[in-house]
Amino acid sequence: MGDDHSSDSKTLKSPRWSLIGMTALVTGGTRGIGHAVVEELAALGASVHTCSRKEGELATCLKKWEGLGLRVTGSVCDLSVREQREELLKEASSIFGGKLNILVNNVGTNIRKPTTDYSSEEFSFLMATNFESAFHVCQLAHPLLKASGKGSIVFISSVAGVVALNSGAIYAATKGAMNQITKNLACEWAKDNIRVNSVSPWYIRTSLVEGANHGRLWVCCI
Repeated sequence: MGDDHSSDSKTLKSPRWSLIGMTALVTGGTRGIGHAVVEELAALGASVHTCSRKEGELATCLKKWEGLGLRVTGSVCDLSVREQREELLKEASSIFGGKLNILVNNVGTNIRKPTTDYSSEEFSFLMATNFESAFHVCQLAHPLLKASGKGSIVFISSVAGVVALNSGAIYAATKGAMNQITKNLACEWAKDNIRVNSVSPWYIRTSLVEGANHGRLWVCCI
């Protein structure tokens, strides 16, 4: 990254939280929580790379962010596919000069139905998209985060990974696994100066929860 970031200062919301000179990779950054995270990090001065399965949607967002003066680049990528995850990290490494400060594992999806109705294909798809992708991206990003000298990983988990909700058993399992891998990596990679945290939002008004019947929401704490 270059050292001349003087033009970025006007985009900062608060000098206290300046991320000028920092690099960030946010998966699934064209809608919902990921979109908000991209804009927040970029507004604080970070150079951000994101991805989306939908080329048109990504192009629209990149054009918007360019108009706002934010430093955001993007790749078309389906995170459920291993080879595409590898290409994403190669591109991010090239853009950021082999170093990465922030990784936000945000991408995720859901299929809501009774547990007995899930097919093996649906199980594999949800696990690959929500959990396997985040695990693999962390593996791929580790050398870049370590090289930065000061890395941070944030998993976007869910309350569904902490207590039982009617959001689907497989989705909940992926988020519970995400919470556990957070604990493991936080301990294992502390020696590499990489912090690892997860956040577990409640229902957020995004495209992922459109059509969900919140009027019949049940919660079970175990």
